[in-house]
Amino acid sequence: MHRRQFLFSSLAAAGAAAGLRAAAAALKFGHRQANMVNDPGPAVFDLAKQIQGLSGVELQVYFKGTTLCDQATLAAYQRAAERTGLSIPSVAGVWPPGATLLQPAAEENLRNAIRAAESLHATTILAACFEQNCPNMDQEQSYGPVVALLQKVSGAARDAGVTIGMETSNAPAGDRKLIDLVDRPSVKVYYDLDNVERYAHTGEAVPGIAILKSRIRQVHLKNEDRLLEQPGRVNWADAVKGLAAIGYAGWLVFETTHSDPQQCIEATRKNIAFVTSHYAS
Repeated sequence: MHRRQFLFSSLAAAGAAAGLRAAAAALKFGHRQANMVNDPGPAVFDLAKQIQGLSGVELQVYFKGTTLCDQATLAAYQRAAERTGLSIPSVAGVWPPGATLLQPAAEENLRNAIRAAESLHATTILAACFEQNCPNMDQEQSYGPVVALLQKVSGAARDAGVTIGMETSNAPAGDRKLIDLVDRPSVKVYYDLDNVERYAHTGEAVPGIAILKSRIRQVHLKNEDRLLEQPGRVNWADAVKGLAAIGYAGWLVFETTHSDPQQCIEATRKNIAFVTSHYAS
């Protein structure tokens, strides 16, 4: 290689590495409320505030007999977020007990979640659908009504500044098909790599990042009750590098299981350090 070409390529490589380090430093980490505490209530923000590097809490619309559809409950969470300086990037748990995406009340439940998210300045709704409650992407009679429903509520989500993130038990290719059929900017994928492997799409979780690319709205990170660096269904070092490769810059939300508040603090700090180091590597 000519010396000038070598210098230019070296500078480009150094610039790319610096860019990755800067991107890693700007990563936004949240944690799912239901995996941090056993009891509902705004005290979850006080726990989250103790975790260095954590910037937000993903709340549940329905959680242990409480709901964000209740204005007093919603206001209490708003005040706690403001008091601690933390964000509410997303809301999950959008289905009341016994309800699913495939039931007639799904539209009303999604609209309730959109209103709650807008009030909390959350920008993502996690809409979960697994196994028998998930559309079969090989059968139009199964996925067709879901596509129509998501198209119907997408306008309300868009107007509220909210994106509906679909978390399914389908393979990444099925998620891509669903999002492409809906074809609305306010409907994307809430990508949970551990679920991909859990629902028998063995070896597809990490390659699925490249399959979905810009269709990914938000990402769940979990390894059951273990640290991300420990063996599990997903090779998280490869997964984080895969997210960096597509330029993913959205929220990374932990859904790990914890034995007590102190263990939650310590494990989440370690997991944040792990993700940051591999994103920049």
